Amino acid sequence: MWFYWRLARLTGKLLIGLWISVTSFARGDSVRRHAIIRSWSREILHLAGVDVRAIGFPTDSERPVTLIANHVSWADIFALNTQRACHFIAKAELRQWPLAGRLLANVGTIFINRSDRKETHRLKRVVHELLEAGETVAVFPEGTTSDGHGVLKFHASLLEPIVASEGEVWVVAIRYFRGHGTERTDAAAYIGDMTLLQSLQLIHDCGLVVAELHFIEAINCAGLSRRAVAQRAEAAIRAFISSDESTCEPDGESTR
Repeated sequence: MWFYWRLARLTGKLLIGLWISVTSFARGDSVRRHAIIRSWSREILHLAGVDVRAIGFPTDSERPVTLIANHVSWADIFALNTQRACHFIAKAELRQWPLAGRLLANVGTIFINRSDRKETHRLKRVVHELLEAGETVAVFPEGTTSDGHGVLKFHASLLEPIVASEGEVWVVAIRYFRGHGTERTDAAAYIGDMTLLQSLQLIHDCGLVVAELHFIEAINCAGLSRRAVAQRAEAAIRAFISSDESTCEPDGESTR
């Protein structure tokens, strides 16, 4: 019963977010929009049963950068948004999500069809314009989600527009823990044919999940190839993720 009450509150929050995205958010300046995204993302995760723990992020938060992270869950997007209001490069399929897809579009997510070669040119132009405007861009170079125990191969092609802009990349490792302890969990992993409802149920059953965002390093892309940036970021995140492989399985009743 508690799960359905949580689901109802989460749906209500999404509806409110959708309304905000076409009213005060759309009319606000960049500082106001960034503050709304950070606050709302933290609230939506809290309702879903996820807290965020950020470690080592630089304090100059309004400088335009690009975030590169491993991809485990739908929650990754909102977790990163609690630290930096990001324009995510995401697969076009996410645009079809009920409520959330429309909301992501309204707050500036860049949806791409990765099977269309023409998208690379459009993406390059859009990313350049965003960085020039002082915005933050975020990309998951794996191209899909993993179970969080390892890191999939990074696709250098997704980094082409970022490297072409010779901007700065922040490398971030994402891990999930049961509660505020040190026990890893795969309850938030959003893989295979899992539905969003099933994912929310797993997180609920785990009691409390903490998304840990660990800043690893900043890479100045000037003079580097997209492959060099991809390989460096992938190696750094893989080494960090594999440094602690203890996990837990979601079970029992929710404690929230």
